[in-house]
Amino acid sequence: MKPFTSTISIDEARRRLDDAVRAIERTERVPLDQAGGRVAATEVASEVDVPPFARAAMDGYAVLAADTAGASKESPVRLRVAARVFTGEMTTAGAGGGDCIEIATGAPLPSGADAVVMVEETRKTGETSPDELIEIMVVAHAGQHVGRRGADIAPGDRVVADGDWLTPSRVGALAAIGRATVEVFAKPRVAILSTGNEVVEPGQPLPPGHIFDVNRFTLGAVIAAHGGLAEPHRPAHDSLDALVRALDECADADVIVFSGGSSVGDRDLIADAIAKRGEMIFHGIAVRPGKPTAFARVYPSGGPSATVPGKPHGTPFFGMPGNPTSCLSNAYILLVPFLRAMARLPPHRPRVVRAPLGRRIASVVGRHQFYTVRVRDGVALPSFKGSGDITSLSQADGYIEIPATENVVEEGTVVEVTLF
Repeated sequence: MKPFTSTISIDEARRRLDDAVRAIERTERVPLDQAGGRVAATEVASEVDVPPFARAAMDGYAVLAADTAGASKESPVRLRVAARVFTGEMTTAGAGGGDCIEIATGAPLPSGADAVVMVEETRKTGETSPDELIEIMVVAHAGQHVGRRGADIAPGDRVVADGDWLTPSRVGALAAIGRATVEVFAKPRVAILSTGNEVVEPGQPLPPGHIFDVNRFTLGAVIAAHGGLAEPHRPAHDSLDALVRALDECADADVIVFSGGSSVGDRDLIADAIAKRGEMIFHGIAVRPGKPTAFARVYPSGGPSATVPGKPHGTPFFGMPGNPTSCLSNAYILLVPFLRAMARLPPHRPRVVRAPLGRRIASVVGRHQFYTVRVRDGVALPSFKGSGDITSLSQADGYIEIPATENVVEEGTVVEVTLF
């Protein structure tokens, strides 16, 4: 056994991660229907007017405003309906001189017209004649219910800035100016791998004494949800040669995440593998669960001087605990902020609710605890079983934090629950 000689606080671990993160520089061009949630890598300015023509903002009648002077319910103005125009259509008929055009919302404004009167402010005469007449019951003003050409976006207007997170509305703005593709920053490629002689891929026969690989899948789901591209690798055996070989196989990734092998057992060899391929930034955090978490920089086999192009600072490496709850908990708390910063995404802001604690919780002084809870009928009920039990998280709605200075949280205490 190789017991931890020291640990660092969660705040110090976060500070070191913040110092180590490097925003991704690679870019790629993607179709617009794949751009949602990505980050723009260049400014996009419009070359066109939006809308590209003056258009009706209401269903009604396009008129020359001057033709409606003095109109009221008691004394309406009668105009001849010269034509009808719908969206996607043009008409050669014009408004003015006693003529109007029946028009649908979004249809191009006909020549001569400078206003639209809503259909609710008109009435049909009911008279039979070669020409349909309509009564206008209000005075129209120039520009009324008309969307002018370029009112939304004009040529030269910036639609997206470099570094903008492409929300649905920003994707819509790009579509409005006719862009079919957009240049975005690449998603960080994250190599994920579980270690351990006992780990078996789901779907395979489970020999006695073995367990199915959980962490590869929970980590992959977290990475996909927070801007990364998960690249799974087969489990590595608990030997120094196998772990070093696995590090080399993952060296092309932007981030490497191993689970297992980071604790203090005789077969926990992550620290030894890092010593051969990189430098440890921290190993051991005063948290529960997840104490044996490591963070390092990994270099090619030639060491720090043999840097990979584009990665002069080496490849960031997370050594997560093998226990599923510890692994996933620290993925939420440590990997997610790091990955989002690398992907240039805005910080994750999970929803927080306040609720009274439904049962007393004991903690360990000196270790900051992340304790999972379920929220039922407005009460936070403890759900943590053990760091090896995935249901500690799968059956929880979120977690509460218990500072390292506290050893108990009494039943009834109002706590803040950070929701998953």
